Amino acid sequence: MFGVGFLQRLGRAMMLPMTVLPAASVFLLLSRLPWESFGWPQAPQLLYAAGMAMFQYIPYVFAVGIALGLSNQSVHAGMAALAGMIIFSAVTSSFDPGGVQPSMFAAVVIGILSGWASERFKSFQLPESLQFFGGPRFVPIFMSGFSFLFAWLMIGVGQGLLAWISASGGIVESAGGFGVFLYGFLHRILVAFGLHHLLNHLFWFQVGEYRTPDGGVFFGDLPRFFAGDPSAGIYMAGLYPIIMFALPAIAYAIIHEAREDLKPKTAKQFRVAALTAFLTGVTEPVEFAFLFVAPYLYLVHSLISGAVMWVTYELGIRSGFTFSAGALEYIINLRISERGWLIVPLGLTVGLLYYVLFRWSIRKFQLSTPGREDSTRLDDWAGDIPYRAPLVLQALGGKENMVHLEACITRLRLTLVDDRRVDVKALRHLGAAGVIRLGGGHVQVVFGTYSDLIRGEIAKLMQLDVHQVQFHAPVQGRMIPLEDVDDPIFAQKLVGRGVAFIPDRGELVAPVRGKIIHLYPSLHAIGIETPEGLEVLLHIGIDTSHLKGKGFTALVQEGDEVTPGQPLIRFHLPTLKAEAKSLATPMIITNPDIVRSWRFAPFKTVKKGQAAVMSVVVRERENKGGES
Repeated sequence: MFGVGFLQRLGRAMMLPMTVLPAASVFLLLSRLPWESFGWPQAPQLLYAAGMAMFQYIPYVFAVGIALGLSNQSVHAGMAALAGMIIFSAVTSSFDPGGVQPSMFAAVVIGILSGWASERFKSFQLPESLQFFGGPRFVPIFMSGFSFLFAWLMIGVGQGLLAWISASGGIVESAGGFGVFLYGFLHRILVAFGLHHLLNHLFWFQVGEYRTPDGGVFFGDLPRFFAGDPSAGIYMAGLYPIIMFALPAIAYAIIHEAREDLKPKTAKQFRVAALTAFLTGVTEPVEFAFLFVAPYLYLVHSLISGAVMWVTYELGIRSGFTFSAGALEYIINLRISERGWLIVPLGLTVGLLYYVLFRWSIRKFQLSTPGREDSTRLDDWAGDIPYRAPLVLQALGGKENMVHLEACITRLRLTLVDDRRVDVKALRHLGAAGVIRLGGGHVQVVFGTYSDLIRGEIAKLMQLDVHQVQFHAPVQGRMIPLEDVDDPIFAQKLVGRGVAFIPDRGELVAPVRGKIIHLYPSLHAIGIETPEGLEVLLHIGIDTSHLKGKGFTALVQEGDEVTPGQPLIRFHLPTLKAEAKSLATPMIITNPDIVRSWRFAPFKTVKKGQAAVMSVVVRERENKGGES
C-alpha cells in the first residue's frame, strides 16, 4: 500500500487543498487597503478574519483534500474525512481545550484512512435490512468510530508527540543555513519524481509552532508566516529567486541555443513556459526540458537552488506564499515579508548566472534541448488535445493497460499493468517533455500545464466501448498530410484516406498487425488487411511502378501474417530519388467508409515503427460493442 505509487498519489492529493490557500492570501492583502476612506471601516477586520480562518481550519481542508485525492474524488470519502476531523476536534477539546489540537498530522492520518476506507468498503454488504448503510455509506460510519478512537489515543500520547514534533522542528531550525540548503536541494531533486509535495508538507505545515496572543496555534512555515511569526518564511523565501528568475533564464538560454529554423517554434513554447514560471511558479515545463538530456546538469541546478536558499536565509529574507513562489504571490505578500525587496536584485544575479551557465553547457556538451534537433520539436497543444489524447492512450498501452489515471499540474500520474508497453518515443512525439518510470507499473508523463486536460480526455475515452486501431510509422522520415502528395489521385483521396511520409531510409515496415493480401509485381506497393477489416495500402514513392521492381526487395509474400514494425520491403533510396516523381509514400485506408473517426499525430519527423502516428475507430466494431 505504501510504495512509490502510493507516495506519488499522496503527493498529488496534497496539491488539491493547496489550491484554496491563494484565496486566503488575497483576503489578507485586501485587509491592508484603506477601507476607512471608502466608508467601510469594518472591512479590514472582516477580510483579515476570512483570510486567517483559512489557515486555522487548514487541517480540515487537507483531510478532505487528501481523502478525495486518494479515492478518485469520492464524495463519501470527503464527507468521512470531514466528519472524522470534527469528531477528533470535539473529543480532544472536550478533554482539554488547550491540549491536543487538530493538527496536520491528524489531518493526514484521517485523510489517508478515509481514502483507504472508501476503496475498501465501496462494495461492503450488510444484512438486507441494514444494507442502506452498506457500501460507500459505511465509510463515514467507519471513520466516525476510527476518529473517536484516534482522538482517545492522541489524548494519551499527544503531549509526547507534540513535544517530539517541536523538538524535531528545533533540530531542523538549529541547523541554520545548512538546513535550509538541504531542504532546497532535496526539494528540487524530488520535483523530478513528483514527490516534492511530501517534503513541502513536512516543512510548510508541520515544522515549528507559533501561538498567537489570542491563543491560536499554527504549525509549519506557511501558516506561521501568515499568522505573524517573525521567524517563519525561511523555507519559502529562497524559492522566489529560483522560480521567478532562474527558470525563465533557462528557458531563454534554450531559445537562444535553438537551431535557426526551429527557433520560432521553440521561442513560442518557451516564452510561455518562462512566463508561467515567473507569474505562477509552475516550473516543470522548463526543468523537464533538460532533465532527461542532461541529468547531471539538473543535479547542478539542485545544488545551486540549495545554495541560493542558504544565501537568502543569511541575508535575513523572510517571505512566503500560499501556492508557489511566483511574481503574483511575491507582490501580494511583499508588505508582510521581511527584507523581501532583496529578492529582486538577488534573483537578477541568479538569473544571469543560470543564463550563462546553461548557454555554455548546451553549446559545450551539444545537449539535445528542445529546438536543437527535429525529434525534440515542440508543438502547440492548444485546441489539439481531443485529437491527440487517443494517441496518448495508445502510446500508454491502451485502456486495458491502465490501472489508475491521475494528473497534477504538470504531469500524468499512472499505474499501469505493464510499464514496458509504454512507447516513450511516441509520447515524446506527441508533446511529452519526459517519461519517468518509478517501478511497479508506476509511470509519470510530463505534459506541462495541459496534463489535467489530457487526463480528462483519456478518462472519457476509457469510458467508451470503442476499439482504437493504432498505426505505426512505416518508414523513417517526415510525416506529411495526404493533401501534400504530388499526385492528384492520392491528394484528392480518390483511393482512400490516410497520411504520407517522405522516407530518408530505404526500408518499409508494417504499420499494423494483419495479413498481406496483395503484393504488387513491381514491388512498389503492398496491401494489408487488419483483423478489424481495414484494408491498408502502402505505396512507395509516386510513379514508381514503371521501375518494374528495380531497386525493390520483398521480405514477405502474400498470405503472410505481419506485426507492427516487421520489415516488408527494402528499396534503394538513390534510385527512387533519381527516377521517381516523388519520394512521398502514402499510407491509406482504401475502405474508409468503415472508419468511425480519425486521429493524426503532428506532421513532423518520425522514427521507423514509431507508434501512434495515426489512430482510427472502426464503425462496425463500435456498433457491435453497443449492441452487446
